[in-house]
Amino acid sequence: MARVAKNGTTIAQVAAAAGVSRATVSRVMNGQSTVAADMAERVRAAAADLQYHPSTMARGLSLGRTNTVALVVPDLGNPMFQQILRGAVAAAEPFGFRFLVAETAEHADAEAEIALEARLRCDALILAAPRSPEDALRELLPQVAPAVLINRDVPGLGVPTVRVDYGAGVHSVVDHLVALGHRELAYAAGPRASASHAQRARALEEARERHSSLRVTTVACGSTVDDGYRVADEVLASEATGVVAFNDLVAFGLLARLNETGVDVPGDISIAGFDDIELARYGTPSLTTAAVPQAELGGRAWGLLHQLISDRAGAGAGSRSVPSAVPLVMPGLVARSSTGPVPPARRLPTPSSDRAGRARTAAPGERATWAATSDGWELIAGELPLTRYASGDAMPAVHSPRPHLHPLHSLGGVAMTQTTPADHRHHYGVSMAVADVNSTTYWGGRTFVRGQGPTLLSNQGRQHTSSAEVVGGGATLSSQVRWTDERGRDQLAERRRLTGLLLPEVDAWALGWWSRLHAPDSDVVIGSPATSGRPGAGYGGLFWRLPFADEATVLTTDADSEAQAHGSRSPWIAVVRRHGDAWTTLLLVQPGEVDPWFVRVADYVGAGPALAWDATRRITAGSSLDVELVAVVVDRRLDAADAADLTDFAVARVRTAASPSAYSAGDGTAGPTSTSSTRSTT
Repeated sequence: MARVAKNGTTIAQVAAAAGVSRATVSRVMNGQSTVAADMAERVRAAAADLQYHPSTMARGLSLGRTNTVALVVPDLGNPMFQQILRGAVAAAEPFGFRFLVAETAEHADAEAEIALEARLRCDALILAAPRSPEDALRELLPQVAPAVLINRDVPGLGVPTVRVDYGAGVHSVVDHLVALGHRELAYAAGPRASASHAQRARALEEARERHSSLRVTTVACGSTVDDGYRVADEVLASEATGVVAFNDLVAFGLLARLNETGVDVPGDISIAGFDDIELARYGTPSLTTAAVPQAELGGRAWGLLHQLISDRAGAGAGSRSVPSAVPLVMPGLVARSSTGPVPPARRLPTPSSDRAGRARTAAPGERATWAATSDGWELIAGELPLTRYASGDAMPAVHSPRPHLHPLHSLGGVAMTQTTPADHRHHYGVSMAVADVNSTTYWGGRTFVRGQGPTLLSNQGRQHTSSAEVVGGGATLSSQVRWTDERGRDQLAERRRLTGLLLPEVDAWALGWWSRLHAPDSDVVIGSPATSGRPGAGYGGLFWRLPFADEATVLTTDADSEAQAHGSRSPWIAVVRRHGDAWTTLLLVQPGEVDPWFVRVADYVGAGPALAWDATRRITAGSSLDVELVAVVVDRRLDAADAADLTDFAVARVRTAASPSAYSAGDGTAGPTSTSSTRSTT
């Protein structure tokens, strides 16, 4: 009797249409690889034309298999395992396989029984993150073959496994927190039976060896939101400034409890998760995490299992050996808003009246140099991280993603930048943030619309670093940055140079930022809320957002208040801040043509030169605009005379430290002191 599909088409009709035998059609429909590629394609085309879909039950009976695979997971409520299932299902679907899912609910003692029962109903088994001890797995796995493991390895059995390098992920999270100044961490530990928990714990031990000043307190937790919520008070009692959570769910539980108790994240404590589940980017604050390609794990596991199934179907004739060890899946750090600089009060033990408590003097011959990291670049002096330059690729689109400096510290360890504060979520450390470029915003957030006020539009642009290299003996990071509008069209091509150096003569360090904004094809008009009708809101340009302080003031050549500094053309300003009894000063200098300063120290602390203070600025096609700023970070309170004395010295030192080619233009335009642009009134 001819096999009949659900729509009435028979296998004989498909064979006749393709010009092959019924046996050949059967082999193609059953996914066997013994049919020539061109013949198999004819069969599939004929089946599609005739809408032939063989009965799954009939095929299973003829082959002696169900074309079903069991996936056993410890917790179906964890989005991580949901994504693993999704990836496996998507990979298996073209081969006609379906999945049966079983959950052990984190009960290791029931895992073997559940796996055996699931395997009896299916052709093969995937065990995801099994909690059973190794001796139990050694007894179980031969009984459920063919099988593949996810995130577990049992040496000697030859069972293929797909594993995440959890150690590398933990190291990236710890290094991120250490760069932010954290030395006291808490680990919200996973289930004891979890092999990935053991890997995380080992990685934290290694981190302690790498960072001699690091202290890690382990808090017994679990793997769920409830677990994180339950241990939040214990985490706080550990006096840690940063937390490494077992996974994102635990991190969300911590965030929920901390929010209830009025603890500011990341102002008071930083939280980092693991996995990068779908909700991680939508939390408040968005969650810093080690991202695991979860669906890829499921897809890889299916690929190994399908090879095992195919080899069994071939009865060993010409079968391929399936590797038991495959390359590790590497997590990647995604830095978001739940981590920030260590709270200044935790860095400043017993400061004097004028100096930060950990003011540091550079060792003879010590230099600041740039080095590549897993998620950007870092400026380091000896073992002291001064600042990190992030790509900004992970920023929400509404914030106008852009490269930025954060965290940035004084030599004494005082935080000098802030990102995504509650008052302005789109502020990111130090960045080139322009409110209006041909109606596209690179400032982020809402746009000021004449007659309407601040309005959320879909006009957020993006700055993308297309290339970067360290030059000038390590002191200068040189990069090319593309400015693209909300439709992905190029607007500006920027050459950017960041130069860092120590100033041991004054116990400070300096940063030079030089940008050349080039309009390659058409005129570019830079505006601001002020040029759209909002007086005094001429912000936009190189903008520096600082953390709040107990006291803050701003100095210029002839003033000492925000009202007088705001809009002034003083060649420099000095932002002086106090935390407790400790003082720091941020001196900002415009070496060339001076633009008006945008300054805030009351509502929040931020400052920078304004490119379009009260009139638009046009960069004609083929020409460029140079922006240059020199910053000096000092662990003491400067008065106006001290600041004035330091300006020329700092500018000269920065320009000397920069590469000889630091200010050469790849577009044929002049050097940094020559600005090719025009101003126009609105």
